[in-house]
Parts: sequence; structure tokens; C-alpha cells
Amino acid sequence: MREPQLNSTTTRRAGMSHRTSAGMRDVLAGTRRGPRSYLLFFGPAVIASIAYMDPGNYATNIQAGAGYGYELLWVVLMANLIAMLFQALSAKLGIVTGHNLAEMCRDNFSPPLVLAMWVVSEIAAMATDLAEFLGGAIGLALLFHMPLMSGMAVTAVVTYGILMFEGRGFRPMELIIGALVAVIGLCYLIELFIAPVAWGEAANLMLTPQLRDAGALLIAVGIIGATVMPHAIYLHSGLTQNRAPHAGIADQRRILRFSNIEVVLALAVAGMVNLAMVVMAAGAFHAGHSDVAEIETAYHLLTPLLGGAAASVFLVSLIASGVSSSVVGTMAGQMIMQGFIRMRIPIWLRRLVTMLPAFVVVAMGVNATTALVASQVILSIALPVPMIALVIFTRRADIMGEFANSRGIDLLAIGGAAIVLSLNFVLLAATFGVPIPGLAAL
Repeated sequence: MREPQLNSTTTRRAGMSHRTSAGMRDVLAGTRRGPRSYLLFFGPAVIASIAYMDPGNYATNIQAGAGYGYELLWVVLMANLIAMLFQALSAKLGIVTGHNLAEMCRDNFSPPLVLAMWVVSEIAAMATDLAEFLGGAIGLALLFHMPLMSGMAVTAVVTYGILMFEGRGFRPMELIIGALVAVIGLCYLIELFIAPVAWGEAANLMLTPQLRDAGALLIAVGIIGATVMPHAIYLHSGLTQNRAPHAGIADQRRILRFSNIEVVLALAVAGMVNLAMVVMAAGAFHAGHSDVAEIETAYHLLTPLLGGAAASVFLVSLIASGVSSSVVGTMAGQMIMQGFIRMRIPIWLRRLVTMLPAFVVVAMGVNATTALVASQVILSIALPVPMIALVIFTRRADIMGEFANSRGIDLLAIGGAAIVLSLNFVLLAATFGVPIPGLAAL
């Protein structure tokens, strides 16, 4: 098993990241203690959590709350728990092996299969960026009353500027993304104080699984399909593979413990944001506007229903979501290419290639929300690639050693994968008009 090594080039260029790495070594050596020292290990899951608060989640959560009130909160909770499990497994793979998931696929599968996996994963990365890039552009266009194409240009400049910090090491990027996560969380905390919420009913339905009809099932499938994201699974293993140098099993065990705590906390925040999205949509729209399905419509209705402050806060959160998730999507695309085919391209070129489809879609006059939904379908097709590979690798003792999945974790991972992939199949079948036995009976 290859021992992970710190990227010396990066640490030479980035004082903040170098200090963080040195602090990690001190914590592992026992010379640095205290609650604040544990924060040194926080960052990878925060970055990965952005995938669970991207504009695709906005679209599905608004539909869920407007159409079904609080009835689908349990789906959001279930999806978030599954996401926690798979992000923890991805982080573990990187920590234990020193390789990211794409590299593991390259080293363990046949060349034709690796090539096919890379192509599918690149398409998924572009589809992800389409949704995220459009989300930020929609928010800017609505907030500042500018054409959508102008909003896209501003989004491109902002995301490219943030990506320039990646060359300064891992810590500055983690802090920037962490700040944007905080903005999203604060915005939805404010929304919960503005929107009327029946807290008792919401808490009860969060723990009471039910699907009223076929429409509820399809929205539930959309929620889950927009939650467990292919690029987040790839990315998390890459963010942890060189997180800190360590020499033995005991240090790996400690780093894994820190990682698991971070995954739970970061994805709990993401889960609460998603729950808040549904609750806000239910409080604002369900009683008289249950047909709301588009982000633009939701914004325009928020002003007369809840006031201009609610509408503005909604757009600020959408912009933060779109910009941050677009940055993270580009980082994941770089990691996927490097891992599968040992190739990197300049970050400006990666940014250009991944945002071009968004400009083409808008130039063709395609509805932005329709494009968001289409991107989720593409992600559903690509999701089995990293999800199944992750389950395979983390259960193998010859790869993970004593950190291979226990029987209980293995069963949970297989069950979680089966649920997500089965529901993604329902989404794809419904999208392409394939009848699903029993669906019409709901």
C-alpha cells in the first residue's frame, strides 16, 4: 500500500497550507492538543458538501415543498444519511490508500473499462457544471436585473477568480468554500424566520415515510438523484489522499476519526439547508401556489408572499450555491482527468470547456430550469460508475487492510447503492416514457 506523501510543491507555494500540515503533524505526534487543533483536519468534507446544496437541489426541493408541503422531508433526510455514508467511504479510501477513486479505477480495471469510465465521468462533470453554472447565473440575472447571458459572464469571471486560489494550496480554498457554505446556511436560517412554518407537522412528517401519488414518487426520486453526486464521490477521496503525512496504522485511525466527524457535521449542515429549502417552499407556496416548479417563478412569488427581503436572501443563497458548486465541480473534473488518464490541463481551459455547454444551451433558447432537470438525468446515468467502484474498493481487505468495510457497513453501503441506483432507474424510465409497473397505481 502506497504511503501518502504531502505535495511539497504545493506547501512551498502556500504558507497557510504549510502551517496547517505542520499543525496536523503536531496533533498526530501528540505535541498539540485542544479542541481547536481538530479544526486543522476539517476542510475536505466541507468542500464536498457543496455538491449537496447546488442549484439542482434548489429545483427539486422547491417542487417538493410547493407540491407536497412537508410530506417529502423524510426523503431529504434519507438521502442525506446515504450521502454521509458514501462521502465517509470516499474519504476513507483516500486516507488509507493514498490514491483517489479515479486512480484506483485506473490501477485495478482493464484499460477499455477505464476509458469508458473516464468518458462517462467527464460527461457527468460537464453536466454537473451546467447545472451549477446556470444556477449562479440565474441568481445574478434576477438579483441585478441583467440578461441571463450577462449573469453567466459574471459567474464565469467570479468562479475563475476563486479557482486561482487552488494554486496556493488546499487551505485557502477550503476557507473560501467554507465561507460560501456559511452564507448559504445563514440565508436559509433567515428564510425560516420569515416563512410561516408548522414546526410540529414538519418534525412529524420528517420521520413518517409516505408517498401520496406517482408525482410524489418522481419528486422523491429527483431529490435523491440530486443528492448523491458522482463528482463529490470522486473529489472527496482526492481531497483526503494527501491530507497529512502519517507513518502508521494508529495515525490513519486517528485521521479517519477526525474525517468521520467532519463528514457528519458538514453533511448535517447540508442536510439542514435542504430541509430548510423544502420547509420554506412549503410555507410560502403550498397553500396557494402548489404548482411552482421553477427557480425564477419561486423568486417572483416570494416578494408578494413573504416580502422583498425573503426574495433577495433566496437569490443571495442561490448565487453562493452556484458559484461555489461550480468551483468545486471544476476541481473534481481536474481530479477525474488526472486520475483516469494521468493528464492535467490548465485550469482556465478546464473552466472554459465545462462552461461552454451552458452558454450553448442559453444561446439556443432552452429554458434554464429545463436544462437543470436534463443535467440531473445525465448525472443519474453516470452515478453507478463511482458508486459501485467505491463499494468494491472499500470492502476489499487487500486494498484497505484492517480498514476494509465491516459486514454491517458493507451491507449498508450495498443497500444504499441499491436504493439510489434503483430510484435513478425510475427517474430515467419516467424521463424517457418507459412505463414502470406499479407506478401508476400510486
